[in-house]
Amino acid sequence: MNTNKSKEIFEEAKKSIPGGVNSPVRAFQSIKKDYPIFIESAKGSKLFDEDGNEYIDLIGSWGPMILGHNYPEVLEVVRAEMEKGTSFGLPTKKEVVLAELVKECFPAIEKIRLTTSGTEATMAAVRLSRAFTKKNKILKFEGCYHGHSDSLLVKAGSGLLTFEHQDSNGITEAVTKDTITAPFGDFEKTKKIIEDENDIACVIVEPIPANMGVIETSKEFLEFLREITRKKNIVLIFDEVITGFRISLGGACEMFGIQPDLVTLGKIIGGGYPVGAFGGKKEIMDLISPVGNVYHAGTLSGNPVSVAAGIKTISILKENPEIYKTLEKRTKELVSKIENLIQKYEIPATVNYVNSLFTIFFAKDKIENLEDAIDTSDEMFAIYFDTMLENGIIVPPSKYEAHFISYVHSDEDYEKFYFALEKAFEKIKNSL
Repeated sequence: MNTNKSKEIFEEAKKSIPGGVNSPVRAFQSIKKDYPIFIESAKGSKLFDEDGNEYIDLIGSWGPMILGHNYPEVLEVVRAEMEKGTSFGLPTKKEVVLAELVKECFPAIEKIRLTTSGTEATMAAVRLSRAFTKKNKILKFEGCYHGHSDSLLVKAGSGLLTFEHQDSNGITEAVTKDTITAPFGDFEKTKKIIEDENDIACVIVEPIPANMGVIETSKEFLEFLREITRKKNIVLIFDEVITGFRISLGGACEMFGIQPDLVTLGKIIGGGYPVGAFGGKKEIMDLISPVGNVYHAGTLSGNPVSVAAGIKTISILKENPEIYKTLEKRTKELVSKIENLIQKYEIPATVNYVNSLFTIFFAKDKIENLEDAIDTSDEMFAIYFDTMLENGIIVPPSKYEAHFISYVHSDEDYEKFYFALEKAFEKIKNSL
């Protein structure tokens, strides 16, 4: 596969962009590639690079492309909206329509504020929690990633793990002291922290972690968090930037039947366009300016193009419940075939999945937390990634990320995936 144009662009990019990329995982360094592929366009289930190569996309812009790229009905709405204007810095009626749509799907959200990203949403939710509880500290879980705001980058997942870090430089010692971490799923350690520490403002959690690879959560752990936070006057935040509208219309809240105090959402509520949101109980949300004195603002919050795309995307998902049923059925079939190939080639690998996202971990035993994920094989994952790419399948360039399938992936796409996967597993078997 010829990718010379991507190589040339990367050399130019390094002269003006740190590392040649605007988000670290895109560099392909963790899988020992000299340069990443540069994407020129996308349509449906496919990506096309600058050299004209076609790839079946199993990244999906890290989740929001549940309908695939440039879904015709969404694209039509976006084109019409752009002709009206792309940014006003003033409110629009469509912001209200989107807010009501989200509220209908998430009963925990009584009021909602739009942002420009998931990072901004989680940052604002933490600030709001501190104001509401008049306490200072955060409890988060090792390997859960909540964006790149200072207080949430302690023992985080996603790109930090990809580059063998759990924390980022540039964060003050004072900020670090206010962030407490616990192993995900550990009842006893979490309980001890919460009972011993009286200054915890919020517990923030990915209800289904997807930034150390997909971790299959027990409902009991989330119920435990809901009960103990309510008892201790701590705000419980579900970070559903990945899972919201992806695993079901009401995200993990609906799946587990648990109502947190605040929920954060990401760009899927804008059909993949730049947007995020945080929302929850009225008494908490009414602390936000201009009603209260917790400041949050953004010129592009509620951008008309993103909002229009979001209204159409959520409306399609809401009116077509078979989309989620199809995605769940497809993923189960896919995981079953992956597991059959694992047995056939007798390689140390296991699969975690929830609805339409999954991770193949190259380790013998089930992966349940950050330590387990770190101990998986980098070498085997690199063989897997390379082989898939050579055969026209783009999977996450990091062992700590999730694969995402879309509603428009075809039977032919799946057959090509299985063909490439068998080649990858055969190479891994030969490397052992």
